[in-house]
Amino acid sequence: MTDPRPQLILLPGLLNDAELWRDQIAGLADVARCAVADLTQGATLAELAESVLARAEPTFALAGFSMGGYVAQEIARQAPERIERLALLDTSIRADTPERAAQRRALNAAAQRPGQFLGITERILASYIDPSRLDDEDLTSRIQAMTQRLGREVFLRQNALERFDGAAALRALNKPIQIICGENDAITPVEGHREMARAIGCTHLLVIPGAGHMTPMEAPEAVNQALRRWLAR
Repeated sequence: MTDPRPQLILLPGLLNDAELWRDQIAGLADVARCAVADLTQGATLAELAESVLARAEPTFALAGFSMGGYVAQEIARQAPERIERLALLDTSIRADTPERAAQRRALNAAAQRPGQFLGITERILASYIDPSRLDDEDLTSRIQAMTQRLGREVFLRQNALERFDGAAALRALNKPIQIICGENDAITPVEGHREMARAIGCTHLLVIPGAGHMTPMEAPEAVNQALRRWLAR
């Protein structure tokens, strides 16, 4: 018998792996067949999108978090007909400004110095999760372990990826789109998501109270409820 559940491809962010999506994989198992893409190897967004498409079913649902949102936008450029629906979490559709690109180059230079790369440290965590969760040892240890597991070389590759403006590709997609962000996301703030929704004509924007950038891990129940509704649309 054919499985009626759609394939849901989950795209992690920078220094993220399947641990980012742990609660979605478990919580959505009755309505989707989740597959987490490996975004650790490509040198460009185009290469990463091609690698995802090569392993994907003919059509699929797609959810991209942070850097994974940019990969999702590249997939929408390359193969819009294969995307059944798209979710963008804590991400952006705008290309890096020259200032942001310079910051990325400086970060990569610093990360290459001996002893300088420690994954996501406690200091950096303050910008990744809501301040109220900094004492949540389970959450913070999961994030730190994930970033340390992936390590310096993955960071250097992913941080060096050139980000492109995705507004035109998403406006042309004409499929159900869900945007999700944390109310206190310091990496990709709420206003950027509101601007994104206006730019692509998306009426489904969920702002999760009391969450920072890492919504799939910080607020899994709210994320799962939104994705469940999106999958049913």
